[in-house]
Amino acid sequence: MDQLRYGILSTSSIAPRFISAVRTSGAGDIVAVSSRTLEKAKLKAAQWEIPKAYGSHRELLEDENVNTVYISAVNTQHYPLAKMALEMGKHVVCEKPCTTTAAHTRELFALAREKGLFLMEAEKMLFLPAILEVRKRIEAGELGEICMAELSHSFPASYNTWMFDKSVGGGTLLSSGIYAVQLLLWLFGAIKDIQGVKSSLEDGAEYQYVLSGEMENGVLFSIHNSTRAVLENTARLYGSKGHIEIPEYWKARKVTFCVKGQEPETVEFPCEYELMYEADHIYNCLREGKLTSPVVTEELSVAGIAALEKVEAQWK
Repeated sequence: MDQLRYGILSTSSIAPRFISAVRTSGAGDIVAVSSRTLEKAKLKAAQWEIPKAYGSHRELLEDENVNTVYISAVNTQHYPLAKMALEMGKHVVCEKPCTTTAAHTRELFALAREKGLFLMEAEKMLFLPAILEVRKRIEAGELGEICMAELSHSFPASYNTWMFDKSVGGGTLLSSGIYAVQLLLWLFGAIKDIQGVKSSLEDGAEYQYVLSGEMENGVLFSIHNSTRAVLENTARLYGSKGHIEIPEYWKARKVTFCVKGQEPETVEFPCEYELMYEADHIYNCLREGKLTSPVVTEELSVAGIAALEKVEAQWK
């Protein structure tokens, strides 16, 4: 493929960040945007300098100039929109979580293979230089054997009106838990056990939770998230020779390595648009004719949502 020509399905808050990342990296053109109303689509097209606006997602998918779509709608719309896009011959990049069930995620990857199309869950975190540096040093044994992991994340949810609407996949577990779970999976392999407790609103949507569990390799972990308490927004990985601190791990620009007997070392990776590394990866995958990402694999996407499904099943 010579050039990616993106259609943006949804005018969500993360869409302009992805658009800026693609444009900054030169990893494609943004040629169309769609929303549930033409008025909203035209407004955002003008604001984001996109040539075409559509008042329905199907209309955008009918545009022959669009060969790749980026889906950032509410969580429950990921599956139907991605399925429709694949059926209409478009490569698909879908924001996390790829779908809200492991079964639907498997189905989409099977459909993409059948159609000979690219499908990837948009997990920006796993392409960040800071996170790559963490994995490199863990694998080199600089921190010894990693035994425990603590991940915390807090944020105000007021900017997303759907965040606490369970009917559209709201709740903090799907919105932030996927980051922590996929980082653990990517660094340490399969999850052996996971469980959790939550605080919920009257309609059942959780506004905070604590998860804990064990990886297959023996690493114990805890994950904290809240939209009310102010947490440290840091991941800490503890090894037999020291520990690693990753501030704002889901969009990490720096990491500190604390090895016993040595001065702490902080490595920084400044970047205006952290999604640009992900955008570059997508471009390279499609240029090389890949149907899936070798980083955010089908197995990783399925394992991530399966872990969260297990927690939600316990809560029900």
